[in-house]
Amino acid sequence: MKVILKQDIKGKGKKGQMIEAAEGYARNFLIPKGMAVEATADAVNTMNLQAKAKAKADAEAKAEATERSLLHIIKPEIDFEPIADEHSQEVYDKAVENFRAWREKGWLEQDPGEYYYIYAQTMDGRTQYGLTMCCHYEDYLSGAIKKHELTRPDKEEDRMIHVRNQQANIEPVFFAYPDNAEIDAIVADVVKNNDPEYDFTAADGFGHKLWVIRDKKTNDRITEIFAGIPAL
Repeated sequence: MKVILKQDIKGKGKKGQMIEAAEGYARNFLIPKGMAVEATADAVNTMNLQAKAKAKADAEAKAEATERSLLHIIKPEIDFEPIADEHSQEVYDKAVENFRAWREKGWLEQDPGEYYYIYAQTMDGRTQYGLTMCCHYEDYLSGAIKKHELTRPDKEEDRMIHVRNQQANIEPVFFAYPDNAEIDAIVADVVKNNDPEYDFTAADGFGHKLWVIRDKKTNDRITEIFAGIPAL
């Protein structure tokens, strides 16, 4: 019977591919394990629509990617002609190659200390401010950081492979936390009394500013405040 794979299966095929499988193997293993779905007319139509949407998104990313676009690191499949399978080893290797090249060229540099950063984005005349930081994975596992959506395991694994290969996390994750007047005051003070490290408007019209908080006492205080904020 024909099935559509929901993940890569060694020796069988890649995610999104329609394959012919023995009926017993499909019904007793692949489908119950969530590794495949039966290739019904609706499933095939959905597969085709998803493939078209991905091809369109990949083509747009390729067209958008200037020389210094992070897309070369987070979506390195666009550096191949034709665009390669995003889950292939050559794509993961290309991400590492591009990441190393950026560091060698001085486009990415590691700060000498552990800092907090203030990031501001302006869109349609409205500016939003937030803190940029690293979070420990144990806070996620313990539930201190709450999931805000159900993510697909294959997407999670794909991103984790990139992190393991590069020894870096290139893509930010947005968190929300309860209002805290002292954090708001710290952010306002830094923004008011310091010039941003970066200040530019991107091609899409969005404005971006970044401040680096280098004062150790301020950084330590922010850490103390977050340690005292209860998990919701």
